[in-house]
Amino acid sequence: MAGITEEGASGSAAPPRRAGWRLIGPGIVVAATGVGAGDLVATLVAGSRYGYTLLWAAVIGCLVKISLAEACGRWHLATGRTLFEGWRSLGRWTTGYFGVYVVVWGFVYGATAMSSSALPLAALFPDGPGLRTWAVVTGLVGLVFVWWGRYPVVEKAMAVLVGVMFVVVVYVAVRVAPDLGAVLAGLAPVLPDGSLLYSLGLVGGVGGTITMAAYGYWVNAKGWSGPGWMRVMRLDNRVAYLTTGIFVVAMLIIGAELLHSSRIALEGGDRGLVDLGEVLADRYGSATATLFLVGFFAASFSSLIGVWHGVSLLFADFAGRLRRGRARGGPAGGAAADGGVAGDAEGTGAPERTTAFRAFLLWLTFPPMLLLFLDRPFGLVVAYGVLGAFFMPFLATTLLWLLNSRRTPPEWRNGPLSNAMLAAAGLLFVVLCVQQVRELPW
Repeated sequence: MAGITEEGASGSAAPPRRAGWRLIGPGIVVAATGVGAGDLVATLVAGSRYGYTLLWAAVIGCLVKISLAEACGRWHLATGRTLFEGWRSLGRWTTGYFGVYVVVWGFVYGATAMSSSALPLAALFPDGPGLRTWAVVTGLVGLVFVWWGRYPVVEKAMAVLVGVMFVVVVYVAVRVAPDLGAVLAGLAPVLPDGSLLYSLGLVGGVGGTITMAAYGYWVNAKGWSGPGWMRVMRLDNRVAYLTTGIFVVAMLIIGAELLHSSRIALEGGDRGLVDLGEVLADRYGSATATLFLVGFFAASFSSLIGVWHGVSLLFADFAGRLRRGRARGGPAGGAAADGGVAGDAEGTGAPERTTAFRAFLLWLTFPPMLLLFLDRPFGLVVAYGVLGAFFMPFLATTLLWLLNSRRTPPEWRNGPLSNAMLAAAGLLFVVLCVQQVRELPW
């Protein structure tokens, strides 16, 4: 895995005897990337509709994400192979699916991420540039930052953004004076009428995107390679999703106290967070509203940076293996014996410097800008929805397959708890996949 390792990123060439707090990082990156404005709105709406009743679903969702991220990291460390290598070993169909998915997903998500990051800026500076201009600016800033910054710089920036959004959201949650008795009661699994699919969506949606598959790549970019780093990886993963859990609970508290009790409905999509800023301004003054919009921007822009970096790493691995498979005359994307990534093939020593990495960065940034000025084509919306709905079931089931097979050393294969969590996650995402496909505008 030398091709994806950033030397010195971990501060130690060998695994430490103890998993220390100072070593954590990749988990914060993947958790922050997965929790964007859409997740904030979903959690707020859950609080506004059902109060604290679905708090248990948000907590279970964090446990599901811990199991998925741990499985991704364990595969990379235990086998010395990337996740795409593992997928390719299951058959050529995985290469075809991932190739189509990542291109369509990147095109649509790029516009979504830029728009989401632009919304709080437009609200903070109402006399400044328009929403589309801010969207283009955030996309270009993300491009330049990831283009020139390697993983350690990305991690530091993400840690700052996570700190900002965490402090802001927890502060606002404390400010609205939650009912602690109702919060504790919300941990009991109760399903109000008509809330089943909504509860499943809350479990599966918070922090669940393609960036979960990037966790193992970030683990290696941190400098962690080999089973000796397993304890550190697991601590990193748990701390990250514990932070996410506190963050999600805080958002649900805000929704329950500010919106549910007053019967205030948010506007659909990410604009609901701008609505919430106006509610906060009315209740607690413009300073609190401004602080919340800053936290909103931190959440959205951290997702943009994380996707620009993490999914480009996945694509670089994908493209590099396709090229080497063809050069060897073997099956495209076949698992290489050396276990490196695209960066090795080009001799750059770092995947961030490869042509494939930078090409996908450009794909995430410039073509999606067209969608900022045009309505999304009907066919593209359907393709994006179908491919996106199938990704999380794909991730959960392939991890279950890989980590119970001879591809994984016996001592690092799944135990009963891991199997139960991944199987439950796979079933959950299949149900959500069917529901999402049914709701598409066919």
